[in-house]
Amino acid sequence: MKNETTGNRILLRRKTQELTQKQLAVQVKVSHVAISQWEKDETLPRGENLLRLAEALECAPAYLIDGEGPIFDRSPTETGFSAIPLIALADIQQWTEGKYAHLEPVLSSERGLSKGTFAVRIEDHAMAPAYLPGDVVIIDPQLVPLPGDTVLVFQSDNALLRTYRPRGKIDDVPQFELAPANIDYPVLHSHQEKLQLAGTIIELRRYRQR
Repeated sequence: MKNETTGNRILLRRKTQELTQKQLAVQVKVSHVAISQWEKDETLPRGENLLRLAEALECAPAYLIDGEGPIFDRSPTETGFSAIPLIALADIQQWTEGKYAHLEPVLSSERGLSKGTFAVRIEDHAMAPAYLPGDVVIIDPQLVPLPGDTVLVFQSDNALLRTYRPRGKIDDVPQFELAPANIDYPVLHSHQEKLQLAGTIIELRRYRQR
């Protein structure tokens, strides 16, 4: 309805999910007072609170804010359905550290995914032609990579996609190198640089250009 507010939509989704304010508050990791304030339109959910709220209420954050996003109601035959946040590449490290990140529209998937799975849009040519700028990849942060998998890695403040290659151990610490598909980009070595694996790519989505 056009006259619905954010608070109305939160209340409606909570009732649909058969949750009390306290139960919803536990899932969102806020106080039940915060839930009450949101439903009364006294305050608005923002940042990570908005994402957790949307996940708990099985809808897109945009639906709660302006009523335009999708609702992910599940039927008994749709088990395993997941909502996946699309995170700006520049905000990935903040996202994984639990800090605020700018959220793009939420994607959906029918496959069972690990908690914390997210998507990013590729912005460079390091992995071309397999992965091109504009492609969206879904990343599972809990999936241990196998040789040849494409992974997301942090190099200082940069989030990069590279091919994972294990390279034995040094002082019992597993070592690896990260190779680009494009030879114009350097190969990275864990024993030479501070690298942090952030997840393994499990799905590629390429959208046709208009």
